[in-house]
Amino acid sequence: MKLYKQILISILIIFFKTETVFSENNLFNVNNIKLEKKDRTANSALADQAFKKGFDQFTKKILLKEDINKISNLSISTIKQLVTYYQISNIPEKENEEELVNFSITFDKEKIHDLFYKKGISYSEILDKEIYVLPVFINGNEVLVFNNNFFYKNWNKVSKNELIEFILPLENIEIIQNINTYKNNLINVNISNLFEGYPNKNLAFVLIEDNKADNSKVYIKARIQEKNISKSLVIQKQKKQKNTHYENIIFETNNELIDLIKSRNLIDIRTPSFLNAKFNINKKNNLVELNSRIKNIDAIENIFVQEFNKDFMHIRIKYLGKLDKIITLLKRKNIDLQLINDQWIIKTL
Repeated sequence: MKLYKQILISILIIFFKTETVFSENNLFNVNNIKLEKKDRTANSALADQAFKKGFDQFTKKILLKEDINKISNLSISTIKQLVTYYQISNIPEKENEEELVNFSITFDKEKIHDLFYKKGISYSEILDKEIYVLPVFINGNEVLVFNNNFFYKNWNKVSKNELIEFILPLENIEIIQNINTYKNNLINVNISNLFEGYPNKNLAFVLIEDNKADNSKVYIKARIQEKNISKSLVIQKQKKQKNTHYENIIFETNNELIDLIKSRNLIDIRTPSFLNAKFNINKKNNLVELNSRIKNIDAIENIFVQEFNKDFMHIRIKYLGKLDKIITLLKRKNIDLQLINDQWIIKTL
């Protein structure tokens, strides 16, 4: 029995202390930071540039616009303290080009959490990274849906990012009929009817109105994670060419949609939640396998052992965010969490 306890305690130490140093899918990683390596640039100065650029990309990925400003003036010495690991690789030289260096950086989750806690910042971990967007253009007296619609044709050509995938619906007569039905009151169009073939998806109907004034108006009617959201934007023309102004409308609207999606996926580190679960130990339910799958789920902060024997273990999970999101994250790692007879049961699949 004594030997059994020693073995189990050793397993628990591995289970709760092992961390992944570097992972492609880790929320706290920033990959492919490309910098030009000049002859007189010291390696330390180049690394500082990479840390600053990587931190900027990291915060843009997980923070709302209003919160980015709260930490935009951090010194490089402070940013360096947040880095736990980084990799450097040379990019093969191309003809007539300078030497390029590629950095991959991992930020320390606990230090980032501590920084956000002090600043009162919530961050976002987005699970569903797709949003279906239909931009409709009101140009004078014309309502343009597919044909002659600059925004429909150029939406993904103008604004591309790795965080969210914007998907435009294929041209079909049903959408045109719906738009024509609400032609005089487009803001009240039913977006579920517009996106009838995409149930349970993030949706956005974008109405762009251009006139002879100094600005353009954008109305957003969205449903993100089953919540209806409305938003309006006014975008100044600033004496730009028409196409340049239209490209800026796409850019600004996409940024607003990204922020709306982030706002529905916020994690507040000041209010963690706890869940008690039972883990039955058997050949199919392997403790080491559970560890290997669960350790890269950033929303799970810690797991505490409350009771164990040779047959089962009672664990307490400390997590951030909503419970349904944790269940989804676990499922993606082939871990099942179910409430059975008023008790949570966790197991590997």
